[in-house]
Amino acid sequence: MRGIPDLAEVEAMDAADPLRAMRGRFILPEGVIYLDGNSLGAASVNVFDEIEAAAKQEWAQDLIRAWNTAGWFDMPVKLGDRLGRLIGAAPGQTVICDTTSINIYKVLHAALAMRPDRSVIVAEGDSFPTDLYMAEGVASTRPGTVLRLEGVDAPTIEELIDDRVAVILVNHVNYKSGRLRDMAALTRKAHDAGALIIWDLCHAAGALAVDIDGSNADFAIGCTYKYLNGGPGAPAFIYAAIRHHGDIRQPLSGWWGHARPFAFEQGYAAGSGIRRFLCGTQPVLSMRALKGALDLWDEVDMTAVREKSVALTDLFIRLVEARCGAFGLELESPRNGAERGSQVSFAHPHGYQVMRALIERGVIGDFRAPSTVRFGFTPLYIGYRDVWDAVEVLEDILRTGAWQDARYAVKEAVT
Repeated sequence: MRGIPDLAEVEAMDAADPLRAMRGRFILPEGVIYLDGNSLGAASVNVFDEIEAAAKQEWAQDLIRAWNTAGWFDMPVKLGDRLGRLIGAAPGQTVICDTTSINIYKVLHAALAMRPDRSVIVAEGDSFPTDLYMAEGVASTRPGTVLRLEGVDAPTIEELIDDRVAVILVNHVNYKSGRLRDMAALTRKAHDAGALIIWDLCHAAGALAVDIDGSNADFAIGCTYKYLNGGPGAPAFIYAAIRHHGDIRQPLSGWWGHARPFAFEQGYAAGSGIRRFLCGTQPVLSMRALKGALDLWDEVDMTAVREKSVALTDLFIRLVEARCGAFGLELESPRNGAERGSQVSFAHPHGYQVMRALIERGVIGDFRAPSTVRFGFTPLYIGYRDVWDAVEVLEDILRTGAWQDARYAVKEAVT
């Protein structure tokens, strides 16, 4: 894109968009430009159809028989394979279960058990906090285990990797800046040092084409309620390369991970393959909502998603800097689209108030302390005209100083 496009050019981009028809598959309120799909994806019609069938027919009519007749028991693995396609994983390596935090706990323990002569976990100092909290929790259960952080113990993760490192926990896309890491290169660096690597795909899955198998990664975890649109609190996922399946040992040895869960044996015997990461009974209604979300993804070309994502975010950056650059905004995301996920972040000294004002005007993004305003672009339901209109509202709020209204400074529980 050369120069700053006018409205006619932006509308022409919408007209040529191969994903344009997908917008009608989502339920979005009138008058809202939803730029927070990197935090909670919008609802699709498919999701409500699945929830209604699961609740009104399978639960209400079939009752406990639905575990067999509706295939409830096998959903973690079957849905895992469908999600696996979106992250470049061959079947049998991905399972849907539990939450991202719980899955981090399980996978970190599994990786440490596979490197018993090593005692270091490496992570990013600016990682999403739950990754660090869970890493601290894991380290506290294993005497001698220490945590090294990028930006604290050394400027880069690469400088922290040596022959004491057991496992590296790293985000493919940084939650705050949107910076995209080179998965294949960092995985090679880890393996050259004899370490294992876990990729957090929370801000990558559904936003860009991930090649988890091709990168030779060991493990990955992620959520399904952001770009995958599985719904609030939707179950998370774990990926484990098939070469590691025989070595998986994780401490949450619940009955769903047992080799024979309905034999009701007294002692624990781990199941085979990726099922070893299962723990307790899974949330069926949430699983069925996720099934509806994934049904829609069966029709989507991830290459087209990534191309539109880069185009949307490039357009947003250009328009914001051209029209709002004089009002204290500073780009925090990489300028190069190839180095960026599907979000754009700007810093502003009064970012919280600015975002509150935007939300009241129908442009929904979010705020991350201390000063970041984030805008997530989900290509399935965001268009180029949305970008144009959002920037118009942002410019007006900054130019008029509307954000200075005292009510916008009142902190809400969720930002």
